[in-house]
Amino acid sequence: MNRPSRFAASCALALATTSFVFTPAPAFADGDDTALTNLIALASQRLALAEPVARWKWAHHQSITDTPRENALLADVEKRAAAANVDPAFARAFFQDQIDASKDVQSALFATWRSGQPPQEPAPDLATSTRPQLDKLTQSLIASLARVQPLRASDNCPTRVAQALTNWKSLTRYDSTRSSALTRALGHVCETGGVGATG
Repeated sequence: MNRPSRFAASCALALATTSFVFTPAPAFADGDDTALTNLIALASQRLALAEPVARWKWAHHQSITDTPRENALLADVEKRAAAANVDPAFARAFFQDQIDASKDVQSALFATWRSGQPPQEPAPDLATSTRPQLDKLTQSLIASLARVQPLRASDNCPTRVAQALTNWKSLTRYDSTRSSALTRALGHVCETGGVGATG
């Protein structure tokens, strides 16, 4: 019987601690990083779904990259963002980061499976199970971007994102092997790009 991976365990903890995310956050105030924490929680939750997506693609011999679907998602994100008073270019860049971060995780999993034991558990159905979860997260993330948007141009934006990310990892004991993917997922939260010293 396979033991759950550290990543799966950390994802379960992350999902368990994100129930607050869907509570409407107050307007962004200087020094209040609740909106950033919510965004990081949602990005982490979306990244957790990279594993079941990878398992399905592995089982069905599918490529990690699906350019037509990625382009369709980005076009849909721009429309949803405009309706939510979020800069469509900001939303597109942010979701491109989500796609790239997810593919980083999937590529690492594929490499592990090729060099060792492939996953034994059946993969959740992508169309009926995983993608509906991703669609719900898309709407929640756009709403979260609307709350974070006022912070983007501030000089200390990268530092605040980095600190919120550090706090989030500490809170959830986030798997260190996935830290770089989560950092990549937050690469365009600030107008200047980057997270803290990694800009």
